[in-house]
Amino acid sequence: MPKHADARPAGPADSARAAATKEALLAAAHDEFAQHGIAGARVDRIARRAGVNKERIYGYFGSKEKLFDAVVKRALDDFARVTAGPGDDGPVEYVGRLFDYYREHPDLLRLLMWESLHERTDDLPDRQWRVELCGSRVDALAEALGEERSPRVARTMLALKALAMMPLALPQIGSLIGVDLDDPEEAGAMREHLLAFARTALSDGPAGRS
Repeated sequence: MPKHADARPAGPADSARAAATKEALLAAAHDEFAQHGIAGARVDRIARRAGVNKERIYGYFGSKEKLFDAVVKRALDDFARVTAGPGDDGPVEYVGRLFDYYREHPDLLRLLMWESLHERTDDLPDRQWRVELCGSRVDALAEALGEERSPRVARTMLALKALAMMPLALPQIGSLIGVDLDDPEEAGAMREHLLAFARTALSDGPAGRS
């Protein structure tokens, strides 16, 4: 009788174990990539953190780069799920909600910065999904501003995101000028300052209509 005759189809228990293994790998990889980036991350460390053989990484994801892509996609999924667009309570409060999320999830900014630094020979993964997500936010901003979608509105969206991101993405600059965002009181003051800045920029003056 052939050796494979006793092989059985995968059942619910096998599927559950596979899902648990993938989840463990994604969680371990999230921490590893956020800390070391794509080039510096090590699959053996990821596997050790996840408690599995490193061959599982290649079996489930194909490569270290594709594992990184899966980590970023999941982080962006989480971000998109819990952060409403600028049309819900206005573009000014949107800046505050972005600031809050980035402050509570600093790994997302690190992952995006590592992705930006990594030289790719092809398009970003899940590009169409990202284009549609970002496009929906630009549409919401245009509606909140009472305008049609345009390159100016897209630039405004990028500027609003930059306001929320920059103090947290480059904390060393804040430290050099005396802004310590590890201090909750200072972080709160910075948040209010960003909202005031956005409110002025979105007014009818030159900064809001350029």
